[in-house]
Amino acid sequence: MQTTSQTTENNNKFAPVSSTSLSSERIVRPSLNYWQDAWRRLKKNRLAMAGLIILVTLMVLSIVVPFVSSYDYQTQNLKIKNQTPSGAHWFGTDDFGRDLWTRVWWGTRISLFIGIVAAFIDLVIGVIYGGISAYYGGRVDEVMQRAIEIVYSIPYLLIAILLIMVIGPGIPTIILAMAITGWVPMARLVRGQMLTLKEQEFVLASRTLGASPIRIIMRSLIPNALGIIIVQITFVVPTAIFTEAFLSFIGLGIKPPLASLGNLLSDGANYIRLYPHRLIFPTIVFSLILLSFNLLGDGLRDALDPKMRK
Repeated sequence: MQTTSQTTENNNKFAPVSSTSLSSERIVRPSLNYWQDAWRRLKKNRLAMAGLIILVTLMVLSIVVPFVSSYDYQTQNLKIKNQTPSGAHWFGTDDFGRDLWTRVWWGTRISLFIGIVAAFIDLVIGVIYGGISAYYGGRVDEVMQRAIEIVYSIPYLLIAILLIMVIGPGIPTIILAMAITGWVPMARLVRGQMLTLKEQEFVLASRTLGASPIRIIMRSLIPNALGIIIVQITFVVPTAIFTEAFLSFIGLGIKPPLASLGNLLSDGANYIRLYPHRLIFPTIVFSLILLSFNLLGDGLRDALDPKMRK
């Protein structure tokens, strides 16, 4: 009797599974691809999103302000020179009476343009060079890596000074100097990533199906290394902007009356005791650009890393 009662009690603890219970286990969340999932994780990173918002805001201001401003970035008016910030001149004026509000955003546009173009050149040359070196390997890889070591051993500042002496200072000279050596870190990064990817099964399948090396590199290897490439770009742009600012600060970059953040910082440093506003505003914008790129780069690194998926 006791065994029968225990069996009845145990049976009462269980209930047959109904169709409602089975339907509750269905996956109702829509499936996400790699980029959708990365964007979802990026949005959860508040610092990265703050960096993205700041960066987009600065870009929009650098494009819009010079067009809608009542003052031209190079128009001089000695009657209003070195004025402090006011309703007429939000950032004040410089020693030639030029409106600093317009000049700061014009300089931001120039600095961002140089950084983006430098990053694009690094992307094209570095990805192609690193991809070819990693895919072919052997003697080709060895020769290409020795060439990288030779290029990397040449100081960038020396190249910039030589080009400035031959061509003259300006935006094309700075971009050309960056293009000569700036692609090397990207090439090394891409090479290391693709050395791992080319041993995967999908690359072997492409070879078996008769795909050409260029097709394998462009269609199989580069797309799978795109995450780390994008992260690297977010660090290349602020580095290029900082380099341009440094060259302009020491008088080897953009020359007035053309404005850049570098020469604005240089001019402001000369008047920091008398007119500190001339240094404060370009410094704030310059710092926000570097900070936003670094925050966004850190966020993208976490969002695009498959190991960080939850």
